[in-house]
Amino acid sequence: MSAPVLSSASVSALAVAPTPVHAPASDAPLSIQATDYLAATGAGAIAVDLRSHRRRQLDGALFGALAIDAVEILDRLTPGAPGALRVATTDARWVLVSEDGHEAEWIAWHLQARGVTGAVFVVGGHRRLRQSGINGTIRADDLGIISAHES
Repeated sequence: MSAPVLSSASVSALAVAPTPVHAPASDAPLSIQATDYLAATGAGAIAVDLRSHRRRQLDGALFGALAIDAVEILDRLTPGAPGALRVATTDARWVLVSEDGHEAEWIAWHLQARGVTGAVFVVGGHRRLRQSGINGTIRADDLGIISAHES
């Protein structure tokens, strides 16, 4: 049995392969503790609940957080992406919350690699927030919107 031989066309194709994307290392933190959640959101960071609709129904909503499914989040929070939110900029501050924190960690890492250095995840996720008695906040203007819909 003979070993496969690369043709000159194969070698040429390898030589023009796209180069990997490199992002400079950031000094920005990647995570916050559950006990820092209210301070971060109070200082203007936007909470994003990555849990599924079903999980939010079972465990409860995270008050004041955007609810965006994890499969859509990179497109929604990456500046310049076709489906990006208007507030998705490189200087945006996001607090990502998944069920146990693992999925949010992965997404925070990818957003930071894309230049969004204000993306952090909550260590332990929604479970840790619940254990700490934290369920987000509802601002007065949010309550006004809710009461207007009930009238």
